[in-house]
Amino acid sequence: MSQPGPDQPLQPKHIVKPDDQSTWETAWQKGVTPWDAGEAQPSLKEAVEKSGLEFPKTGRALVPGCGSGYDLTYIAQATGLSVLGLEIAETALKRANKLIDEAKSVNPKISASISNQDFFTFDPPENERFDLVYDHTFFCAIPPSTRKAWGSQMSKLVKPGGHLIVIVFPMLSYTPDGPPYYIRPEHYEELLSDNFEKLLDKIPEVSSPSHVDKERLVVWRRRA
Repeated sequence: MSQPGPDQPLQPKHIVKPDDQSTWETAWQKGVTPWDAGEAQPSLKEAVEKSGLEFPKTGRALVPGCGSGYDLTYIAQATGLSVLGLEIAETALKRANKLIDEAKSVNPKISASISNQDFFTFDPPENERFDLVYDHTFFCAIPPSTRKAWGSQMSKLVKPGGHLIVIVFPMLSYTPDGPPYYIRPEHYEELLSDNFEKLLDKIPEVSSPSHVDKERLVVWRRRA
């Protein structure tokens, strides 16, 4: 955890300690949540609606580090999948549950829920693996030393033939500090290429204002 300069606004890296997950809740309580866009990401919508890829319409989806739940709720609405979000910050979890309740009041058929669990210890039965997993601002939030475990967990959680949608963001200049930690598309490829086939890799046609020139949309399919 670094300290802000005299004229520097407070950032997640000034609050979050890699060895203390409770500091994520501190960041939410202080409102230091630059990843919270207030809406579903346009790049996610592009993947689901315009990429030409055939995503499943039945089954289960997972969103680790789901935050306020905008992307999670969109996936449930747009795909019909039963979506589970993992979130360790209580403030974010409450916001996500509120958003889900609002969505269900409009469409009771939506299936979405949140669980206060750690992605790295999450261990569902094999018959409950996921048809779709979505990662946006989760990979960049974990220390680089845990990335290998991220790759192993993704390979375990995505069922054969299932999809992994990754928004590579934020692609910033190198810094050893985080979160967010320095990331590039090849960092994901090193972890996924043995067990996943890359289906799509592009700069999104439309990005949210905070994401312009800082993101890439990549879709993977789990090998059988």
